[in-house]
Amino acid sequence: MKIIIAGDGKVGATLTRQLSAEGYDLTVIDSNQHVLERSLEQYDVMAVQGNCASMETLLQAEVNDAELLIAATNADEVNLLCCMTAHGLNPKLHTIARIRNPEYIRQIYRMRELFSLSLAINPERQAAQERERLLRFPGFLKRDSFAKGRAEIVELKLDENSKLRDVPLHKLNGIVKCRVLVCTVLREGRAVAPDGNFVLRAGDRIFVTAPAHDLSALLKNLGIVTRKVSRVMLCGGGTVSYYLAQQLLKGGMDVQIIERNHDRCLQLAKLLPDASIINGDASSRDLLSECGLESCDALVTLTGLDELNIIISLYGNSQGVPQIITKLGRLDAANILDTLPIGSTVCPKELCSSNIVRYVRAMKNQTGAAITIHSIADGQAEAIEFLVDKSTLHCGVPLKELQFKKSVLVACISHGSVTEIPNGDSTFSVGDTVVIVTSGEEVIYQLNDIFA
Repeated sequence: MKIIIAGDGKVGATLTRQLSAEGYDLTVIDSNQHVLERSLEQYDVMAVQGNCASMETLLQAEVNDAELLIAATNADEVNLLCCMTAHGLNPKLHTIARIRNPEYIRQIYRMRELFSLSLAINPERQAAQERERLLRFPGFLKRDSFAKGRAEIVELKLDENSKLRDVPLHKLNGIVKCRVLVCTVLREGRAVAPDGNFVLRAGDRIFVTAPAHDLSALLKNLGIVTRKVSRVMLCGGGTVSYYLAQQLLKGGMDVQIIERNHDRCLQLAKLLPDASIINGDASSRDLLSECGLESCDALVTLTGLDELNIIISLYGNSQGVPQIITKLGRLDAANILDTLPIGSTVCPKELCSSNIVRYVRAMKNQTGAAITIHSIADGQAEAIEFLVDKSTLHCGVPLKELQFKKSVLVACISHGSVTEIPNGDSTFSVGDTVVIVTSGEEVIYQLNDIFA
């Protein structure tokens, strides 16, 4: 499949890395020659320098032969014009545009056909939704939802005092007193697919599959004390902060936003009249103290600089803030950051890329494509949800009688409104959804790909 990626920034580069690894025929467009040279050195791609919204540049990128165009520049308007122009040159082309401006949400939804959009992606809004979910369930570093919210894969980090320290996995359910499955363990930066004899250690990050209704019991029985979040401090007043504050205010929380730019503070005050907007430097210890950082239930660092977010989060941890969420523009240094007490980390570009990759795989495999794809364990594994249909093999056969690829684990099966963590006697039928976790190099495009 030939794919054009217009814009080689953070999102574009992430997509290039992921889609290139899956063997797609990629052409990357950007106006910056140095950025393109970096992609050419790292990946097997074609590069075109120029304005991606111009007809000449798109023709040079061979848009007439492409099946998909992904417009991921920093300008919403350029992305929209790029999709419209490309679709005009190739009416059979699928188009995906990154749209971030809140003012465009309604018209993008209502005028999708006019803009020739197959899919619109908003990384900042997705990142805000992810943070809001974490704030609703303090105690987890990450939460990925499946089966319309009935099942989740949650991330926990084990410390020296954890009840799970030095415990083999076959004894896990007796401790947590609910049925869960540890599908992946991240130890010293390497993802491990554990078996029942795997012994957990302090410092491990574990990814646990559980029905959503068991999450409270999981935290309680692990002795992880959480309290309801009622007061949240957001450092940085960008688009993610706006989306997140909007959701938190709807949930009845008190929200403070610290933003350095005075004009942006005035904008936020008009957009979010129920929030407290402070004009100042979020890296100032005196300002944070004056704003009552020590009495906050949660601190979310959302400036445009990863280093600044990390420093503020570290200070928040030193002041005893119960829950901390840190925005990262990149996950390249994940192994180093794993040792720092900066709470949960959320990367908007990774969330955005996962949705686009799911769309691309669905195009390649029209039947039986994934419903949901989540990257876990710092991108070293994937959790993928599939719908069981008439073409699915081995319906009604107990899992213990099936042979799966070594890199595949069946993590969850949902039968309508009932979700189960499977055992050897579990089966799936047409209409069920199945969540699998894979850490292999081979891409799983459809459910039948999991069988050996």
